[in-house]
Amino acid sequence: MAGKPRVFVARHIPEAGLRPILDALDARVWEQPGPPPRDELLAAIAGCDGVLTMLTDRVDDEFLDVAGRQLRVVSQMAVGYDNIDVEACSRRGIPVGNTPGVLTDTTADLTFALILAAARRLPEGERFVHSGEWTTWSPTAQLGVDVHGSTLGIIGFGRIGQAVARRALGFGMSVLYASPERAARAVETALNATWLPFDEVLAKSDIVSLHVDLNDTTRGLIDADALRLMKPGAILVNTTRGPVVDSGALYEALRDGVIRAAALDVTDPEPIPSDDPLLTLENCLIVPNIGSATEATRGRMASMAAANLLAGVRGLPLPNVVNPEVYESA
Repeated sequence: MAGKPRVFVARHIPEAGLRPILDALDARVWEQPGPPPRDELLAAIAGCDGVLTMLTDRVDDEFLDVAGRQLRVVSQMAVGYDNIDVEACSRRGIPVGNTPGVLTDTTADLTFALILAAARRLPEGERFVHSGEWTTWSPTAQLGVDVHGSTLGIIGFGRIGQAVARRALGFGMSVLYASPERAARAVETALNATWLPFDEVLAKSDIVSLHVDLNDTTRGLIDADALRLMKPGAILVNTTRGPVVDSGALYEALRDGVIRAAALDVTDPEPIPSDDPLLTLENCLIVPNIGSATEATRGRMASMAAANLLAGVRGLPLPNVVNPEVYESA
């Protein structure tokens, strides 16, 4: 009798996803707090029928060669998959799974938390209190800017971008957006959103929020030229991918007052080094990629990743597959 399919899970994941894997498969789980080093990752996947990966795990030809011809699935616990060479997987007939849709509202919530925190200078105020500097109320201290009634520019108007626009309605904001394709007229009307070219959205917005995929056209999209188009009092928010923003250009823009502030859930590189100059700036709020970090959302992501992994090792279609062409050629 054949043994259970062998898999490697590249990080300890929530129980909602981990338990079905441990019950059904011969699974090794990376239990360390950080991602497995490359050499240990490659050693762990050799001979596996399936691998559950994170954005920090590079899946390329070397990875696939080491895993072996018996590898049947790569299941990513993330919506994005720019760490995976999908074409290389497809050439070998290996389906790639991801977890789309599950984190839309959670990420939109965090986007608004960052908008409010940056606009009202919450991190600076918290540090002010803890440092013992708060000795009296002052009419000119800790002044931020209003979010209500301001203009929000959304770059990328997919599911998350539109969810952010829905939240903006409650703050009476005007919404501008730039996207390769315009949303349906009914969507624009419902969200009080107006399409404009990219440069105009940057120039007219008080707050610019990024919600684009990372690809060759969006890498470094927000560079020095783009930042100079923004208002001097504008705030930049990034909850999508770190490399969409040129970190060096952002540092100079924040240091020199080209824009007011930035709030980042993602950085380039990631994690951000402790000596990165962005960390020296009072007007740059950085949190550690927590866009999907709620118990409910991470649990659903783990369950979806597990479902993809289990289907793949059993030779069944993945519930959420990135490269469905692998089934057409089978």
